[in-house]
Amino acid sequence: MADLEQREQDEQTEQSAALDSTLPGPTQTGRAVSIARLLHHECGLLLQLYKEKESFLSSYSPDGGRMVSPSPVPQEEASGEQRVERLHAALRQCLGLLHNVLLKEEEEWGEQEEDYETLKKNVRHRLEHLLLSTRGLLEGPDTTLEVTPDHQGTEEPDGAGGLFGLKVWTYRVLLELHHWADHAAETLHVFHTERGGAADL
Repeated sequence: MADLEQREQDEQTEQSAALDSTLPGPTQTGRAVSIARLLHHECGLLLQLYKEKESFLSSYSPDGGRMVSPSPVPQEEASGEQRVERLHAALRQCLGLLHNVLLKEEEEWGEQEEDYETLKKNVRHRLEHLLLSTRGLLEGPDTTLEVTPDHQGTEEPDGAGGLFGLKVWTYRVLLELHHWADHAAETLHVFHTERGGAADL
């Protein structure tokens, strides 16, 4: 397990170095858009797989608002960099929620169906990659951004709800991931065009 974690850290370091070595031009922003779109697609697949696994969700509408709430930036006043920085903060919160899901599910059920487990891990790695990519778009001599999970302010499942409450909370997390992956693809596409990239990417 320690070896696996070390390899993952080494891969992140290599990815970070590659991203930090280039300026935020159309190629780099285009790559970020592609990663975000792939993440959105995989989040949709994961959400659908979870709804098939937990059939009661087909007729269930969760209560509550957004689970992820980065500091607001007035859209009409925000620069492209500010919008991407806000997105980066939201994605860190998403990663914190996903880490909690992985931990809670492992505690309660251990290893689950292979397809579901594989897709969860793919989404986590894709989200980590997107965080490295957005950091690479923004970092400069006076800017340092974290890519670690942000657990501050992230919502925890209500223990009083038991296993049903945990399943509903997990569903809400997956909906949140899907929402922010879509928002990431849109925000990064606008940033890409602002940097001279093709609009029909």
